[in-house]
Amino acid sequence: MNLFFEESGDFKAGAVLSQQGEAYQVELPTGKRTKVRARDVLLQFAAPTPAEMLDAAHQVAAEVDLDFLWEVAGQEEFGFAELGAEYFGHAPLPHEAAGLVLKLHSAPIYFHRKGRGRYKAAPESALKAALAGLEKKRQQGLVQAAYVDELKAGRLPDAMRPLTTQLLFRPDKNSIEYKALDAAASALQTTPQRLMLSVGAIASPKELHLRRFLLENFPKGLAFPQVAIPPRPALPVAAVEAFSIDDVTTTEIDDAFSVVRQEDGHVRVGIHIAAPGLGIARNDAIDAIARQRMSTVYMPGDKITMLPDELVEAYTLAEGQTCPALSLYLTLDPADWRVVSSETRIEAVPIGANLRHNDLDALVTEESLAAGAGEYRYKDEIALLWQWAQSLEKGRMAKRESFGLKPEQNNRVDFNFYVEDDVVTISRRKRGAPLDKIVAELMILANSTWGKLMHDHGVPGIYRAQGGGSGGWATRMQVRMVTHAAPHQGLGVDQYAWSTSPLRRYTDLVNQWQIMACVQHGVTAPLVATFKPKDADLYAIVSAFDGAYAAYAEFQSAMERYWCLRWLAQSEARQVEAVVLKDEIVRLVEIPLVLKLSGMTPLARGTQVRLDLLRWDEVDLSVEARLLEVEAGPGENSMADADDALADEEELAAGIPPLDADPAQQTEAAESVGSAVDASPGADDAGDAAPAAA
Repeated sequence: MNLFFEESGDFKAGAVLSQQGEAYQVELPTGKRTKVRARDVLLQFAAPTPAEMLDAAHQVAAEVDLDFLWEVAGQEEFGFAELGAEYFGHAPLPHEAAGLVLKLHSAPIYFHRKGRGRYKAAPESALKAALAGLEKKRQQGLVQAAYVDELKAGRLPDAMRPLTTQLLFRPDKNSIEYKALDAAASALQTTPQRLMLSVGAIASPKELHLRRFLLENFPKGLAFPQVAIPPRPALPVAAVEAFSIDDVTTTEIDDAFSVVRQEDGHVRVGIHIAAPGLGIARNDAIDAIARQRMSTVYMPGDKITMLPDELVEAYTLAEGQTCPALSLYLTLDPADWRVVSSETRIEAVPIGANLRHNDLDALVTEESLAAGAGEYRYKDEIALLWQWAQSLEKGRMAKRESFGLKPEQNNRVDFNFYVEDDVVTISRRKRGAPLDKIVAELMILANSTWGKLMHDHGVPGIYRAQGGGSGGWATRMQVRMVTHAAPHQGLGVDQYAWSTSPLRRYTDLVNQWQIMACVQHGVTAPLVATFKPKDADLYAIVSAFDGAYAAYAEFQSAMERYWCLRWLAQSEARQVEAVVLKDEIVRLVEIPLVLKLSGMTPLARGTQVRLDLLRWDEVDLSVEARLLEVEAGPGENSMADADDALADEEELAAGIPPLDADPAQQTEAAESVGSAVDASPGADDAGDAAPAAA
């Protein structure tokens, strides 16, 4: 006796070897033996053989007309044998009955299963809907196949063009466009990103990196909504002529300086900060824009501003204009550079010039300042500020050492990126040059002084604090943002509140509102300040700013690496000089490109080596290189390079934002999050300095 039965959702036939109660021992045509329960048996037959019966059954199933079968079935539940008699016009033979079962089971949209060997025809409406769905799927399959063919032929289907960014970075994996892209990439043994580049959907790897960043951080695009730009307020005009010091590409000029020599021999120095806080109010349309963006995004050759261009133009400290400003005046005794008095004013400041590093760096050196050499605008004022800046730095270092930290090192090097017509120039620039130090020290002083002003008036602000925490040294020295005054040990100040870049950082704009409340309302400032004490919204701003700033910093770092690779291509660089940072990590000498040489024999930090660059990839930003030779042991310059690069790498690994890619901000010092490497504050707002281990 032979059986036709169901096992694990499949239909099989075999010869019975034995029977014990409700179970059969069955041998399949393959020779395999299996145990079959009686309830799983659909047919018993003597002939033909199981293999012949199955072959005939599959042939019958292939010939059955489903539509006719559905009509014959009617709307009542039925068994397959009953339907077989109707369909074939006679009691079905074993292979006919088995063929009918196979057909019924393979057509669930026509027949709904009701039990072992029992079915019910689908309602007409449900069948039509299901058939329409199948046809749609078939048509989509044809379209998908056509997309795949076009992609494999190097053409981008028109329907996929507007979906390029979404398909690469936030795809609907059920869409036919994504399935086609994935299938074509697999067939060509490449990645979707590289395939999109090859068919021209994305112009370059640079655009690929930019699109990914914009989708994640600016999903609605970069365009600013239409907003009314508030007119400049009428303010008293300061009796000074101020000048700024920035890179040639800087457009958001936040800070400027003035120097007035007084009859009593004292000197009054003015630190003037752009005052967009006078034109922006909390929760107005422009504030909503700034709070959503949180910061200007920098990258080599470009930037995404926090504020609309029209507002930046209205409040930037532009040469030849009298601009709204928040001014900190400090009266000094040049004999010992003691601050005799200080005052903060809200006023309009005439801007005499926007000095540029590109024009002055070669003229304004420590040597030329000491000798009084060179001719340039505001020479005397810069010389005086240089002397004061050195005194300020000395005072900070004494304070820093009182916290148990080593003095800062001033031998670190910055790299400036300039991009024009997709050609990059990367230049080395020593951090701590006179112009940088002047701006850095005065910005640290302003941020510290205004932080104290808010604290003394009982007005909350956004401070950056370092040291004093619990746990290990790295944890204690982690830089954190708080809403109350606290020491910043790395900088050597009792409090530090970012306040000097309100055109490009939202935290500074918030602090400017708070400072202006102190200036305008004195002891009643806590009652009228934009943010009152214990305002929960201030904590929300801190959290949102941290997240946005970290994302922007990661993107900036990636784009700097991309432009380093472009520099390699432009220079046709193959054999290059590098210095060892640690373990298998090296950095090129000419550009800030850090590589890992897996398997490299351990060498001392600062060792000079020569590399052979085998290949690099601008899509995944990887570089393959091999060590050619060890050229020299650690020297003074190579050790400085290694210390500098290692500090930057450890800062990035610890989540520290890199320097702003806008060359005007390139000298802003990175802050420490537990790094034991020295860093020095740089120009323009001087971010936080990294402390050295005590």
